[in-house]
Parts: sequence; C-alpha cells; structure tokens
Amino acid sequence: MGDVIILRILLEGSQTSNSQVDVESHLEIGRDFLAKGQLQDALSHYHAAVEGDPNNYLTYFKRGTVYLALGKAKFALLDFDKVLDLKPDFHSARYQRGLLLMKQADIQKAKEDLYHVYNADLSLANEVHEHYQKLDVLQYQIENSYYFFENKDYLNAIQLLTKIIESCPWSSNLRELRSKSYLEIGDTDSAILDLRSATKLLSDNTDGFYKLSQLQYRLGRLSESLKEIRECLKLDPEHKTCFPHYKKVKKIEKLISDADEAISSKNYGICAEKTKKVLLVEDVEPMIVHLAKTKLCHCYLHDEQFSLSLQYCEEALNIQRTPDIHCDKAEVYIATEMYDDAIHEFNKALEIDREYQKAVNGLKRAQKLQKMAEKRDYYKILNVKRTATKHEITKAYRRAAQIWHPDNFQGDEKKIAEKKFIDIAAAKEVLTDPGA
Repeated sequence: MGDVIILRILLEGSQTSNSQVDVESHLEIGRDFLAKGQLQDALSHYHAAVEGDPNNYLTYFKRGTVYLALGKAKFALLDFDKVLDLKPDFHSARYQRGLLLMKQADIQKAKEDLYHVYNADLSLANEVHEHYQKLDVLQYQIENSYYFFENKDYLNAIQLLTKIIESCPWSSNLRELRSKSYLEIGDTDSAILDLRSATKLLSDNTDGFYKLSQLQYRLGRLSESLKEIRECLKLDPEHKTCFPHYKKVKKIEKLISDADEAISSKNYGICAEKTKKVLLVEDVEPMIVHLAKTKLCHCYLHDEQFSLSLQYCEEALNIQRTPDIHCDKAEVYIATEMYDDAIHEFNKALEIDREYQKAVNGLKRAQKLQKMAEKRDYYKILNVKRTATKHEITKAYRRAAQIWHPDNFQGDEKKIAEKKFIDIAAAKEVLTDPGA
C-alpha cells in the first residue's frame, strides 16, 4: 500500500514537472511571436500558458499586454484584475490597468490605480505624475462635453468629444454621446460610425445593434439594416425589439428585391404592384417612402401610366431631390410631348450632378424633339385626314376639346391636359383659317 502511495506521488510530481515545462515552452514561443509582431500567434500560446498554470500572475500579465496591443480592452482588463488578485504589489500591472481605465474614461478608478503606483514605485513616479495631471484635465473636459450636449450646443460637444476620444478611444459612453450629437445636427453617417465603435467596445450589446439597424433603415439602406439587426438576433434570437424590426425590414427588402427583378424583366406592372405594398408596410419613415415612390415613378413611366408616374415622381422629389427622379419625370414630359417641361427637369437633374450622363443625353434629345415639334402635324393632333372638310375638323376639335378640357383633371394630370388643350385649339385655328 505504501509503495502505491509513493508511486502516485512520484507520478503527480512528474506530471507537475511536465506541465511546468509546457508552460515555460508556451511562454518562450509566445515571446518569440511577440517580438516578431505576430500578436495572434503569441496570444494563443499565452492562452495555453494560463491554462497550464492558472495561478501564475506573470502569464496573465503577458497575455493582458497582448490583449492591450490588439485593442481588446475588456479582456486585457480582466487579465490585469487577475494579476492584482494574485499579486497586489505588482505595480507594473496596476500601472497598465490605470492607463487602460483612462482610455475607457473611467477617470476615478484610473486615478486610484495611478495614485497607488505613484506612492509605491519611485521608478514610475514621473510617468505616473504626467498621466495623473492629464486625468484632471480629461475629467473637466468630459463634464463640459455633457454640459454642451444637455444645453443643445451640439457642435461644441462634438468638437470637445473628438479631442477627448483621442485620449479615451475605448470609452463606449463618449462615443455614444458623440453619436447622439451627430444625430442632432443631422449627420447620420458619422453617428453610425461612432455607434458601431461603441457597440464593438461592449459585449452582447443588443441595444447597440438595434440602434444601428434603425439608423440604417432611416437612411433607406435595407441590406445594411438587415445586417445589423441579424447581429442582434445572433445574441438573442427572440429579442423583443430586434425580432419585430427584423421581420419588417426583411419584408420590405423582399418587396424591393422583387420589384427590381420585375424591372430587369421589364414587367413594370408587377414592379408597381410589389412597390405599392412597401407603402402599406411603411408609410412614415421618409427615406423608405422615398425609395418606394422613386421606384413607382420609374415603373409607372415605363408602364405608360404617365399621370401616376408624375404623381409619384413629384411626391418623391418633395422628400429628397435626386437626378434620377428628375430624369424620369422628364421622360414623362417627353412621352406627352411637353418638351419645355422635359428640358426644365433635365436641367434640374444637372443642377444636382453636372456629370449625370442620363440627364446630359436626355437634355440633348429633348432639345432636338422640341425643334422638330415646331413643325406641327395639326391633322395628327386632331386625328383627321388631310382631306378633312372644315366641318369634320370642327367636329374633331369639339370632341378632343371635350376630352382634354383642363376642368376635367386635377394635379399633374391637369398640366398635361392644359398642354393638350392648347395644341388642339391651335390645330383647329390653323386648319380652319381660310387664309392658311
């Protein structure tokens, strides 16, 4: 029995010895990779070293410094906390933790760590003193940035926060505050960039992904909105706000995709049908409504439903002017022989983008058609033969005038009718003029 116990002790000692050899090997290989700048490889060996000797404060410290170099502040902080649990007087770890806390804008805790090191390690005193003074300035600036925001001075808040974030790049709170400030001045793209950074700095940040998805949705970027909301659902598949939003965005994205396929196959009736369903799902968010009405403007144009096309073109332009909508509206006017209006719309498109080729080419075509229209075929306008009598011409005029009288129309249709009515009257006057 005694021999068995002795053998077990020897085996356990051997295993411990082998384990320690493995730890040293991983630490050495990790140092080599670190010297070469191969941080991920170094990290994997430091992981193995920590697993092999979970009570060795140095392995945690080395892994923490690699995490720090990789910008993974959360994991670095956990390792430095562990180091100081195992060895509270390890001043280098406390100093690194203090600097990390400063970068996270956790000013009070950073002060506590740096003050402790300043009094305990003279070799670090000068460096610590410099950073400690900086913390006082940062604290004052952070308080001012919140003051600016609360008093709706968003430009000054952004300017000051930008300066602070240079020293506190890992503060999710400051980035969220700057994101909110950007939103207040209408700079949504900058708000998205800050919010995305803030979301990366926090773990399991479902609220951040939801906000990102909402912002992308407000800009009409459906695929980007879906991408962000899916990140939320990866963390919580039944999230009470992310899941309903996902269903809504997914439905709209599918309808728009179907409409685009219909345009590709020149099935413009289906395009309009699919796009109108978007407005049944979303009739509030301006850029989604704009996206739908822009597409309806285009689809109804090619389906030769010109009045409906004009209606949706105008409604889309009331939300946001873009050169493609002006060009589609111009094409409606060309189709209805209103060349002055077509030229006006193409010029509007070029005011937005001087190099917009569709507008450049369209303008030339509209000007050419306008010149050709000066030689009017009045018989064609009244739909009579060239041998028609004065009585037949007058009868055709009355019939056409009754159809196209402007009082029969409203909105954009009235404008088309007025042009037609003027042409009909001109045709009747020329063709019944005895001296013609």
